[in-house]
Amino acid sequence: MTDTTSIPKRATVYSDTPEEREFELRAAVSSYWTGGRLFIGMFAFLLASEAFAYFYLRSSNNGQLWRPNNITAPTGIGWAIEFTVVASALIALFGQVRLRRGNVLDWEVAGWTAVLGGLVATGLQVWQLTKLPFFPGASGYASCFIGWAVMNILMLLGGTYWMETTLARSLRMGGASGVDGPDQLAMTSSGQIFRANVSACTYFWGFMAVGSTLFWVMFYLI
Repeated sequence: MTDTTSIPKRATVYSDTPEEREFELRAAVSSYWTGGRLFIGMFAFLLASEAFAYFYLRSSNNGQLWRPNNITAPTGIGWAIEFTVVASALIALFGQVRLRRGNVLDWEVAGWTAVLGGLVATGLQVWQLTKLPFFPGASGYASCFIGWAVMNILMLLGGTYWMETTLARSLRMGGASGVDGPDQLAMTSSGQIFRANVSACTYFWGFMAVGSTLFWVMFYLI
């Protein structure tokens, strides 16, 4: 009988070639691209359902209960929310442009400004719900507005949290690398993945600005 204990076990060898590392890097970068678009798609479906309910109830206007007496949510607060969201999205976009040009500090300042804007817009949206001149089920307009306000809060919190975690990662990368932020890591895998994350996050902020503008027009102007 052969003494199998004397035969060394074959060690598991993992191949770590440059081609495989490049493939893994492309997969990681693509996952941020795909994940960001899927995240936008999720909210797009939510907003589409809200828009469908809005135009359906508005067109049917059963019992003239769509919008009795042309009642409207507090317009001043609505304008403030819209301005804050759009301004924050533009600042985030400007920060991404500066990051691409190698100005990490400018992006971080713009990012923290966008985070502050997101928190302010969320607070204004919550405050507006306490100032409504109607009850949630008082009319079709009231029901649709409550639904939009809840969706907007979730969207703003999601975008703000995403931006904050990206900024925190930027600070950790700068401290761990011993250089001035992620711009110096652009040729490494972590730097490229970081930039893909920034791009996806900024894209989502642009989506928030577009969605906010569309529903601002629907609830306050038409």
